[in-house]
Amino acid sequence: HGLLMQSGGGSVQAGGSLTISCTDSGGTYADECIAWFRQAPGKERERIASVHTHYRIPPAYADSVKGRFTISRDYAKKTLYLQMNSLEPEDTGMYYCAAAPGSCGLDIRPYTYWGQGTQVTVSS
Repeated sequence: HGLLMQSGGGSVQAGGSLTISCTDSGGTYADECIAWFRQAPGKERERIASVHTHYRIPPAYADSVKGRFTISRDYAKKTLYLQMNSLEPEDTGMYYCAAAPGSCGLDIRPYTYWGQGTQVTVSS
């Protein structure tokens, strides 16, 4: 991996949509997990969506975002996206992309490559 450069985010009213992206300046590994994490104010960083390089492993979502957020990956552009719809004030936080070798676990420790973070603020 090279640097994971994030873009997008910003402020939106509840019910709105945003897309954030994460572009890898280097290469990717054949067996790895790419994920989006969120850290709300005063809370621990949590994984909210993940996708594995193996095509048979489906994307995974936290219950709090399931049905509203979609993770996708453009291999040609080496870019990871998170489409966020029906945003709620509870979605406010700093969003990070991250990569870990192997399977997509909830444990944050294997994620050794991190983007710089992007702020998402949802107002009611």
